[in-house]
Amino acid sequence: MKPTLTRRSFLAATAAGSAMIVLHPFSARATANQAHLRIMETTDLHVHVFPYDYYADKPVDTVGLARTASYIREVRSEATNSILVDNGDFLQGNPMGDYIAYERGMKDGDMHPVITAMNTLGFDAATLGNHEFNYGLSFLMKTLAGAAFPVVSANIATKAGATPTQDQTLVKPYVILDRTVTDGAGQSHPIRIGLIGFVPPQIMNWDSKHLVGNVETRDIVMTAEAYVPEMKEAGADVIIALSHSGIGSAQRTDGMENASVPLAEVNGIDALMTGHSHMVFPGPTFTATDVIDPEAGTIHGKPAVMGGFWGSHMGLIDLMLEREGGAWRVVSHSATVRPIYERGEDRSITPLVESDAEVLASVRKEHDETLEYVRRAVGKTSAPLYSYFALVADDPSVQIVSNAQMWYIKQMLEGTEYAALPLLSAAAPFKAGGRGGPDYYTDVPVGDVAIKNVADLYLYPNTIRAVKVTGAQLKDWLERSAGLFNQIKAGEQDQPLLNPDFPSYNFDVIDGVTYQIDLSQPSKFGPKGELLVPEANRIVNLSYEGAPVQPDQEFIIATNNYRASGGGEFPGAMGDTIVFEGPDTNRDILVRYIVEAGTINPTADDNWSFAPMEGTSVVFESGPKARAHMADIKTVQITDAGDGAEGFALFRITL
Repeated sequence: MKPTLTRRSFLAATAAGSAMIVLHPFSARATANQAHLRIMETTDLHVHVFPYDYYADKPVDTVGLARTASYIREVRSEATNSILVDNGDFLQGNPMGDYIAYERGMKDGDMHPVITAMNTLGFDAATLGNHEFNYGLSFLMKTLAGAAFPVVSANIATKAGATPTQDQTLVKPYVILDRTVTDGAGQSHPIRIGLIGFVPPQIMNWDSKHLVGNVETRDIVMTAEAYVPEMKEAGADVIIALSHSGIGSAQRTDGMENASVPLAEVNGIDALMTGHSHMVFPGPTFTATDVIDPEAGTIHGKPAVMGGFWGSHMGLIDLMLEREGGAWRVVSHSATVRPIYERGEDRSITPLVESDAEVLASVRKEHDETLEYVRRAVGKTSAPLYSYFALVADDPSVQIVSNAQMWYIKQMLEGTEYAALPLLSAAAPFKAGGRGGPDYYTDVPVGDVAIKNVADLYLYPNTIRAVKVTGAQLKDWLERSAGLFNQIKAGEQDQPLLNPDFPSYNFDVIDGVTYQIDLSQPSKFGPKGELLVPEANRIVNLSYEGAPVQPDQEFIIATNNYRASGGGEFPGAMGDTIVFEGPDTNRDILVRYIVEAGTINPTADDNWSFAPMEGTSVVFESGPKARAHMADIKTVQITDAGDGAEGFALFRITL
């Protein structure tokens, strides 16, 4: 049983300190037979203990359990009674996780650094997220063996019974914590806090190679309906759902991935800790409905939180409990989140808390070992990886991302109804000069590729998606991308090629088809995706396996969550064509692709080019180091045109 902090000892400690700590209103207002319980949540930590970006190999102020820990210590001092839980996805997601899994390994008795950090903070319980299974069941169970707190998940069975409560579950389905709380009069009372966990059933698809034949999953809501009455019967006064599942549709369907809204309807659940979606609730990201209040932080009238990801926020639910007839009931509640940083209007980052020294010290050794790991080779490249010409020709830095996405999605769609459809891949250059300056380009020479090089190839923590499109949508997707280029007049010389207001991340190259871009045509779409010239036809000779693409032909395109959900307003990628949502970041997929391949060959396959325009030339800027790679480009004739502005070099293409 954990020690109890009484109001008298709390106030005495406060008076002895150098600063006054203000009690939460629930604690200050509680009377006899009333107690204030605080439930703190971390979620989707993905091994981010240190405030450090291992890909970029530099400290950052936007991530880290060590930062969130400062809030945890603070909250414990603000209230008389509290518990701390983690909502899953703690085991995989950054190079420290990969270092432990692929390099150091987990033998019986070994401690995983994220578990060490969680033990240091005194977590009361945790649930499993989908990423806990990425390294296999043996790795997971050896990791969990070091946890000084219970880990629960009710809908994963090693052997299924006739009903969920008859399953043999992988870990305990739920736990009831026997605690002592102090009421407003300073009197101690026993309380039994029930915690039940859930994971998306889709883990059977996402990690089928580890799970099929070893475990089975059940529907989240159905499982809750079976277990919650049992928890009540076992004496749980308060039941908290650790739902590693997003806040999605209110309409209940079997096997939902994001089931937290219908889960909140289950009678007997008092509060929900949510996650998986890497969002913040309560908060303005969510739209108010008749069942979701994103300002008050309630779902079906029950308090709920989602504490961001990577330690960016701590979720916090406050319950005012009243004891009546020997049992506790919730009489009032509130839900909030505490961010570890704030972003200014100029996009600058201001940290709001400092790192907890004890948490940092607990995993310092593994942190240092991870730095050594990311700085050494995990694979080799047989061709240079650079983005100097990514906006004017097929490019190796885009090609490798496209290859990795296609490799991943092909595996994920095996055995599905989409497996037989032609598979394409869309990728865009991220580091391509522009406002970033003449050195803002990817440049990895032939030879070793370190994990930190991947940050050059993929800047953003996007997650993988696949969409199903028609040939007509595919063509318009490429028409939208071709808005990067100015309209060019035939026969004129040295015309500016690139529209400076068009961001490079919206210039999608789609691999798996071949096509040309006719620069004499106007752009069909405007800078924000608006339709400008319906009859424009920049994309010509669009073919798949040598045959013209037909308007009604169907394709699968591997892409990322930003694009698939409408980012950039691309036809065929407005959120309604998604057929696969993976849990992995595109950057992690790229790392895995390199590790598995050993030596990658990122040479561009030259699947797109400009349509010829006799007697016409255009000019564009790139970094001065591009001059070393001019001869590599086969689809256009590039020559040096002297110096550009602000340190850039100027190049000429003869069309």
